[in-house]
Amino acid sequence: MTLAQTAIDISGSLNVIGYGLSAIGPGIGVGIVFAAFINGVARQPEARGQLQGIAFIGFALSEALAILGLVMAFAL
Repeated sequence: MTLAQTAIDISGSLNVIGYGLSAIGPGIGVGIVFAAFINGVARQPEARGQLQGIAFIGFALSEALAILGLVMAFAL
């Protein structure tokens, strides 16, 4: 038996792996956004309302990258 005959045939799409890798960045980004929000509210509680809007905008922008990665995984 040769090496070519014993090799495992791996076929399929790597889109799911690509999406998994593309979701790491937005996951870290969401963590950083909300850590900064909690830190800001802990330091200055009266600015909670203003910081909350900024935190949600940051959350939405980071999640847009994850959604874009998901779309690319299905499109390609």
